[in-house]
Amino acid sequence: MAGCSTGSSGTGGSAAQTSRAAAGSAVGATASPTGGAGALAARAPSASAFTLVATGDLLIHKPVANRALADGGGHYDFRRMLARVRTLIADADLAICHIETPLSADDTNISGYPVFNTPHELAAAVTWAGYDGCSTASNHSVDRGVAGVKSTLGALDANHVAHAGTARSATEAGRIELHRVGGAVVAHLSYTYGTNGIPVPSGAPWSVNLISVPKILADAHRARAAGATFVVLSLHWGQEYQVAPTPQQLAQAKALLASPDVDLILGDHVHVQQPIARIGDKYVVFGMGNLLSNQSPAAGLKPQTEDGGIIRVHVVRTGDRWVADRVTVTATYCQIGPYTVWPVTKALADPSTPASLRPQLEASLARTKAIYASLSGHRHDATVI
Repeated sequence: MAGCSTGSSGTGGSAAQTSRAAAGSAVGATASPTGGAGALAARAPSASAFTLVATGDLLIHKPVANRALADGGGHYDFRRMLARVRTLIADADLAICHIETPLSADDTNISGYPVFNTPHELAAAVTWAGYDGCSTASNHSVDRGVAGVKSTLGALDANHVAHAGTARSATEAGRIELHRVGGAVVAHLSYTYGTNGIPVPSGAPWSVNLISVPKILADAHRARAAGATFVVLSLHWGQEYQVAPTPQQLAQAKALLASPDVDLILGDHVHVQQPIARIGDKYVVFGMGNLLSNQSPAAGLKPQTEDGGIIRVHVVRTGDRWVADRVTVTATYCQIGPYTVWPVTKALADPSTPASLRPQLEASLARTKAIYASLSGHRHDATVI
């Protein structure tokens, strides 16, 4: 877990960085978000290489929130759900999540699909799990209007989690999220295809970043000018529940990765995993699937909605460039009911894993392996572990 993030628009950092500094964060260390829980120790990244971990949708449907309320004994607590993958996240030099839904300021009127309002305690669990920052641009970003954008970013700031994709002001929208990771400076940018037909507030067109290749390329160029040596894009895109990337995803990935200002694309939104492709010497992860949600065949959806991947990208310094040289995927499975996120291979190797759960884990692993081998010409671009 990288401990240092500096928001930049050329004029200084954001409130998130101010609160992070106040908490005393530094490379290789982090503050504890919850009383007595503590954060996992992280090793300091090297000057010539680092690891980046990213995960898919945190999609808090009402049953997930209800279980978190029961786990917390009357207050929302999502930590148990993420406990089994915590070490895999916190071990990275930089860890990025995707918060799909707005976080409530005061936990009133908590709701799920189609207009979400998520308990703000999710932000505390995100920090506890070891994430350094999150993408927040999604089709649900403005479910609760500008107020929801503000409360989401306020909760992340309060828990020292950096963010990209939504903003509380035009000035904040112009900020580039920068993470100092050893010898590298990583920029994180986030965009969504749309907002589910809910208009972006006319008085706040800056509240959520929408996908536009020219706009993204301009922002990536600004990131380089702000000092970024490795630029990561989070894109909320694609056709829901479809494993194959759409023609638009393929075209956008090629156009974006052709730029010297873009180094890696991380996709989310479609609620199933999509394959990984190496284009030139850069990677696009078309879709990371769900990490935590209530989606499953019980809700009339594909079994792949229960599957996700912890994407681990190894980045090395090559001359004056930082280049991703390999990608591995740790398969995950969200067990509906307790909403436990399981690292599948590790759980299968553990004798204490319940026998009743093993067939589900084995089926999940098979589905995940099949997806990452499904794109012709790119079947070996990532390794599932």
